[in-house]
Amino acid sequence: MSEVTVPQQRTHPDDAPGFGPYGIEHLLGDARGELDRVDPQRAAELQRDGALLIDIRPQANRLAEGEIPGALTVERIVLEWRLDPSSPHRLDGLRVDQPVILVCNEGYASSLAAAQARELGLGRATDLVGGFRAWAAAGLPVVEGGRAPVG
Repeated sequence: MSEVTVPQQRTHPDDAPGFGPYGIEHLLGDARGELDRVDPQRAAELQRDGALLIDIRPQANRLAEGEIPGALTVERIVLEWRLDPSSPHRLDGLRVDQPVILVCNEGYASSLAAAQARELGLGRATDLVGGFRAWAAAGLPVVEGGRAPVG
């Protein structure tokens, strides 16, 4: 009968087998290093100039806190299919040269999503620093939430 070896418990992911080379803070740093992130005022200016704002927050958050007028809502689970310029499921009218600003609650998930959008070919994709909550705190317009997502 062979002896069973129980691995030692590790306290840090860097020491544990099966973990990637680094954690979420490193992933965020890498993602944000590729982005020209915008504050709420700049996002509003870009939206007026034709940038596409995409709210990736869950419907429960949009119902509770509201939405940015004119922003599209796309559930995070289908976002890459809706942002891939070559996908048959892409957003109608999506152009690779169009600025795209992704919005989440506080600007974390949107950074990761914006980095993915850039990898899909949307070279002007970025995200909103501080997310929807920063937009609302800046006193920018908010409307009642809960519209059905476009994707």
